[in-house]
Amino acid sequence: MWLADGWKDYEILDTSDGEKLERWGDYILVRPDPQVIWKVDHRHPFWKKKNAHYHRSSKGGGSWEFLNLPEQWNITYPLGEKEELQFGLKPFRFKHTGVFPEQAVNWEWLYSMILQEKNINPNNEIKILNLFAYTGGATLACAKAGAKVTHVDASKGMVQWAKENARLSGLEDAPIRYLVDDCGKFVEREIRRQNRYQGIIMDPPSYGRGPKGEIWKIEDSLFPFLERCMEILDEDPLFVLINSYTTGLQPGVLTYMMNLTLKKRFGGCVKADEIGIPVTSRDCILPCGASGRYQRKEYTI
Repeated sequence: MWLADGWKDYEILDTSDGEKLERWGDYILVRPDPQVIWKVDHRHPFWKKKNAHYHRSSKGGGSWEFLNLPEQWNITYPLGEKEELQFGLKPFRFKHTGVFPEQAVNWEWLYSMILQEKNINPNNEIKILNLFAYTGGATLACAKAGAKVTHVDASKGMVQWAKENARLSGLEDAPIRYLVDDCGKFVEREIRRQNRYQGIIMDPPSYGRGPKGEIWKIEDSLFPFLERCMEILDEDPLFVLINSYTTGLQPGVLTYMMNLTLKKRFGGCVKADEIGIPVTSRDCILPCGASGRYQRKEYTI
């Protein structure tokens, strides 16, 4: 399992009965998590000192209970040895805060891959495409390493949030191109334009609808989408990263899918694993999905 254990401003303090107790900077949140199927005593004192609690509804979804929480606050992630990323947080629908902290382990990998390529080929202009890019954690990590990034998300609000995170992280003037667009349609246009990228990142939803009602179901849509994305990869690609929160897409599935497509065409190697975050007060790691990583060159993190 790949662990996101480099945080200082975030930690999972405890878990019990379908919920996780989290520290986000100076604030304590309780949020549901379907992986927490065990029920143990609430021994950690912060269960009684929470600033907000997201309550699940038996009808689906849920709602926030705010006890003492600002509308927005910031946290920092130390990236590599010298850099850091900063994120603006705010609780919004579907229990989210604006950051998936487990993805920090992938930010480190992306940052390292680009830096190593830059050290070997300092004049190489590295172009990265981040699809379903959310609030831009991966975009910021790539930009910090010196890559030019195209950031695509269908939500105008998420793209604006990503721009604000870039400003907080000192990347307001970085070569990041922000696009509010349907990712599938954008890829098709890039194929026609014959644009190419050295790296592609994708964090697709389990289910969604396109602007004209097109249905995205990850089990049916991801493989053909990956095949189309291969058409905009450079002939000498650096990496492809695929994230999955869908339980059916285990690391073995991601590995086989990427072997069938990327490795078959470009060579290189594929690795996939669960990603997780340690629980501070328990001897356990909370699984948070899976990631598949393709790289053509034998760089290590």
